[in-house]
Amino acid sequence: MGSISYLNVFKAKRLLEDGKFFLSTGDLDQAIEAFQGSNQARETADALTYWGWALSLKGQISEAKDLCIRAIALDPEFGNAYNDLGSYLIKEESLLEAIPWLERAKTAKRYDARHFPFMNLGRIYSTLGRVDEAIAEFNKALEIVPGHREVQNVLEQLQNLKKSEVNA
Repeated sequence: MGSISYLNVFKAKRLLEDGKFFLSTGDLDQAIEAFQGSNQARETADALTYWGWALSLKGQISEAKDLCIRAIALDPEFGNAYNDLGSYLIKEESLLEAIPWLERAKTAKRYDARHFPFMNLGRIYSTLGRVDEAIAEFNKALEIVPGHREVQNVLEQLQNLKKSEVNA
């Protein structure tokens, strides 16, 4: 790899981190600009996925989905892209279409927030009235992030729902 390539890799990483910072401050336009710049310096699944996430926060779901598809084609082991695509499909109420993407996210080799696809699947199954499957997914999420308050609360609600169904 030549010195130009190393500079592009460095620039891409720096802009990706800048974009994450801007996302954390709520500056979506600056975040999008940084992620686009990162992707121009060196196309990565990370830049594409985060760019899509920023667009989704602005309501541009179709564009966000397209970026996730590109990210998955570029790096099929990057779990964030699968989970994000699944979450966009959930927003569009395409619940059954979201399931295979979330299942892929669960097994992706490169993924830091492994509990998210379990939570998203739990939400889908809960919405579909498949309470046992929802409970199983939230239990798996809780194994990954023990003590996670949101997961515990939803799991408790589902278990109470299950008890009330049994007692009805």
